[in-house]
Amino acid sequence: MSRFCIVTCEHGGNRLPGRFRALFREHWKLLHSHAGYDKGTLRLARVLAAALGGAHHYAVLSRLLVDLNRSIDHPGIFSPITEALDPELQQEILAQYYHPYREAVERSVAAAISRGESVLHLSCHSFAEELNGEKRDAQVGLLFDPLRRQEAMLCERWQQALEARMPGRAVRLNYPYPGVADGLTTSLRGHYPDPLYAGIELEVRQDVVCDPGLRLALMDTLYGLDTWIRRDGQAIR
Repeated sequence: MSRFCIVTCEHGGNRLPGRFRALFREHWKLLHSHAGYDKGTLRLARVLAAALGGAHHYAVLSRLLVDLNRSIDHPGIFSPITEALDPELQQEILAQYYHPYREAVERSVAAAISRGESVLHLSCHSFAEELNGEKRDAQVGLLFDPLRRQEAMLCERWQQALEARMPGRAVRLNYPYPGVADGLTTSLRGHYPDPLYAGIELEVRQDVVCDPGLRLALMDTLYGLDTWIRRDGQAIR
């Protein structure tokens, strides 16, 4: 079974549609912080997508308007700024921005599987260097579902390759968040079994996410990992 690669970036920018900018007039500092978007991930996602040659879906809408990485029933899908909006207006936001993005990714996954391919989905994110006064001690996190053997083996191999390529840089599994927390990859796992679908969230610390050397290491090791999978001729057993 050949593999089709999909790279997504749900928090690539902090743009706002014109009609909603007044709503954020008092929140511009927040909009340009990690709360507004994942710094550096859009370029990283584009580099990795180009290396893998698969599908690429990205969004530059600020997650403070609506979080594209949250399930429709998640309490955090709307930010504290938009959660008090009229429900009818919230439904407009979902219809115009949330559903089209999620459905485009889902169509890419479904189309690949219908062609008889398995899917490797890489969702790119970044995380703050410090949270609540505590410094995060890893530069890269690989998030996956430990119960899905293929995802676990992919992440373990990628971790080993990255640490060999970047001595002294910490790469941790299911850090800084658990891989089974609510998100786009978690949602898609509910529709497609292992090994047809493998969803991995790549988390890179924001102080290093724009480092060209790190981007190159991520690209080279991921490309090598995918080449190994293709050479194997089927999903990891």
